[in-house]
Amino acid sequence: MTGVPAYVLRYWESEFKLLRPKKNPAGQRVYRRRDVDLVVRIKTLLYEERLTLEGAKKRLLAESRRAEQLSLGLREVNYASALRRIRDRLTALRTRLTS
Repeated sequence: MTGVPAYVLRYWESEFKLLRPKKNPAGQRVYRRRDVDLVVRIKTLLYEERLTLEGAKKRLLAESRRAEQLSLGLREVNYASALRRIRDRLTALRTRLTS
């Protein structure tokens, strides 16, 4: 699928902590879509962008942190919205109780 030889994939698994395909009961590696996408990304970083292994590791780490921050940002927006709704309801309830 990716054009990367099996022995290179095994080596990348030892070098890149993010690349951890599951194994079936027979011990064969089962690559998920996420794993395949990561292999393609590593291949691009190493072969096209000509980064070293260390450079590729740092780039992947930075990209994964950015993705985490984006997902946290979306959650914060959802939490802030929910908290505003709760505050508005409590304010309305307090107004009704004091009148």
